[in-house]
Amino acid sequence: MIKYPNGLTYNSKEKKNKKSNIEISFSSANRGMNLEEDINFSNEYYKEKDICVITKRPTPINIVKVDYSKGAKIIDAYFEKQSTTDYNGVYKGKYIDFEAKNTKNKTSFPLSNITKHQIEHLKLVNKHGGISFFIIQFESLDKIFLLDSKFVIEQYEHGERKSIPLDTFFKFGFEIKRGFNPRLYYIDAIDEAYFEQ
Repeated sequence: MIKYPNGLTYNSKEKKNKKSNIEISFSSANRGMNLEEDINFSNEYYKEKDICVITKRPTPINIVKVDYSKGAKIIDAYFEKQSTTDYNGVYKGKYIDFEAKNTKNKTSFPLSNITKHQIEHLKLVNKHGGISFFIIQFESLDKIFLLDSKFVIEQYEHGERKSIPLDTFFKFGFEIKRGFNPRLYYIDAIDEAYFEQ
């Protein structure tokens, strides 16, 4: 019998139960549920390692009413204007701008998930020499891809389909690998897509 410093004894059955709970919380069903959080943690890692500076763009909100009775709680607010894309920053001296999207679809990415103003914004970024792309996660497949915005814009404006098939991501996109730190190796995908040509 093993006793811990807190006086509790070791129980092999408890360990098995705890292990099974851990396996449940990290099962493939729960992995990648929050793409934005994974990108944010990765951005912190890249910033700390002085690799790049990429930040989440805040959504402009107009606050109408605040309740100050218990601190400052926003009671009523609305989006001031349509936001552009989720992230922007600088990497290797180039302006970077991208949108992160999720889909539960297993066979394609619906273009209806992208708004017209995002397309217009990314067209301007490309016109002025920036690097722009989409990071798209297929949640049920646990796959994440970087897909150049020029390709997505072409599909959005002139494509015959209302979605981009999964096999297109394997053919024209760059798969983003998962890790611990960073959670997403999306800088490797940027290197492969834009700097190793």
